[in-house]
Order: sequence, then C-alpha cells, then structure tokens
Amino acid sequence: MPPAPTVPVIESVGFTTTDAEAAAAFFRRELGFQAEGGAILVPPGPYTQLVGLPGARLKLVHLRLGSERLELSEVLDPGRGARAGRPLPAESRSCDRWFQHICVVVDAMEAASTGVRRRIAGGALVAISSAPQRLPAWNRAAAGIEAFKFHDPEGHPIELLQFPADKGDPRWHRLPGRFKGLDHSAIAVADTARTARFYGNLLGFHQAADGINQGPEQERLDGLPNVQVRITAHRAARGMGLEALEYLAPNRGRPMPADLGFQDLAHWQVRVRVDDLDGVAEQVSSFGGTVLSPGIVSLAEPWLEAGRALQIADPDGHRLQLVAAP
Repeated sequence: MPPAPTVPVIESVGFTTTDAEAAAAFFRRELGFQAEGGAILVPPGPYTQLVGLPGARLKLVHLRLGSERLELSEVLDPGRGARAGRPLPAESRSCDRWFQHICVVVDAMEAASTGVRRRIAGGALVAISSAPQRLPAWNRAAAGIEAFKFHDPEGHPIELLQFPADKGDPRWHRLPGRFKGLDHSAIAVADTARTARFYGNLLGFHQAADGINQGPEQERLDGLPNVQVRITAHRAARGMGLEALEYLAPNRGRPMPADLGFQDLAHWQVRVRVDDLDGVAEQVSSFGGTVLSPGIVSLAEPWLEAGRALQIADPDGHRLQLVAAP
C-alpha cells in the first residue's frame, strides 16, 4: 500500500442551493462573509462530468471568511435525462448521516448570534439549538466552548462557536472581527474507527481531539434527547479541518440517500488538495470509499487552480472533491 499523502489542505467547503446569489446575500449579511469575485457560470464539460451531471449548467458563488472559502453551487439546468434536485429530507436531524455543517468561529456569542436569533424568533430561520450553550467543566476537551446551531434559509445546518482562551487554534484569538473564519466542517458518521482510517491513512489528515459529549447542554445544542455523541477532529496540514460525529444515542440516525446527487440540497462537498492523487485513486475502495467520477478528470477551469480532480464519497457517503496540479 502506498504511503498516505502528507499535505492535505481543505480548499473549500460548500453545498448545493436553489439560489446561490440569495444564499450568498444571507451569509454576507448575517455571518460576515465577503464576496470573492463574481458568479461563475459553468457550462457542460469536464467539471460537470466530474460532479456527475455531464449535461448540466451550473452557477458557483465563492465567499470568504478569514482564510476559508465557502462555495455555493446552483444547478441552473441538470441536463437532459437528469432528474431535478430534491429538498433536504424531512425532519433531518444531527444524527442522520447526510448531516453536515460548517462551524463559524465568533468572538462574542451573544452579539454574534443576535441577528440570527432575531430571525428565528420572527420565523425566517429555524433553530437547532434552543439557545447558545456553554459546554460544562467536566468535559475537559470542550469545557467553556460556547456553541449555537441553526439552519440557513434552505435548511443547511450552521454552527456558531466561541473558543475560550485556552482552546482552539491560536489564530482564533488573534484575528480581529466578530466572525473570524471556519474552524471545521462536521459530518455525521456510523463508525469512528472506519472514518479515522479513511481520512488518516488514505488522505493524510491527522487526528486531534477525540471524546464523548453528553448531558443537558449537548441535548439543547443538538435539539435531541439523551444525546451521546463521539466527536473526533481530523486536521489538515493547515486551515480548517473535519469533525466526525458518531451519535451513540438517542439513535444512530438514517443513512445517506444512496442516490444523492449534486443537484440535491443535501449535497455538500469538501474540496481537498492532495499530493498523490493517483495513489489515492487506487486506494479509495480499500478504505471503504467510492469513486463517483469517471476516474481522474482533467480540468482547465482557471477558478479551480487544479489540472486534475477526482470525485469520491467517504464510507458514509459524504462527498469529497480531490484536486491536484496537472
């Protein structure tokens, strides 16, 4: 087995939306994101083949928060023979395996969440958490962290998080502004060990914190009763990381839809730059993943800054776009 790539870096995280411009306006207005260039129109071609909609026309909108990029994808036309996109599954919960969120780091939870909570009270947004929660002192790995979860206007989960002085990447305590950047994207998983092998041994992420959160604060944070969730952090060479959430209780949730498509609102995508794309491609299935694209696809899109890419799913079905230089 070839060695794992040593320098994975998450270049962007994003999801499919019915209106990329409207979604971008929400993130700019409420969460401090900044526009990064204008909308990108993608015609049918190598990129649409990569993501599984060969005849589609897409619109992509890029936003920045600190050093991290959020990519909003809108399917203008799925192409001949492709089905239309579907809304998020009814009554989606944090334990369902299609669950994924971005974690926005803030410097003062009460002030940072005011606008969102006002819109929740007015019925324009839906909360996941009953209110911002401070995790208890007994939980040494997370003690003092404040968090609040809610859905964006289309139902995509978002977390606001404030680190106490002794936790988090040191940059979060140096950067100015109320909204500082993206610390991680969290994904619901069925098997922590399997996920660790996939992201660690295959892609080269290193494992950081690992522990179980439970109790009334976690129940109020997740909007679920009797929660027990194992949380394992997987960090890249720099920048944002991934956080695996294995819900041990109240239940293990529903699996990812087998026919999830790029056009569906439950579709999230993490773009990861890797050293050895060919070596990873050969080993994806050995670590429980699935290759979704027709092999490695050659690309010429200047906005992507990559000559080759591979679309895969991890063992739970979460979508990853692996990119490399030509």
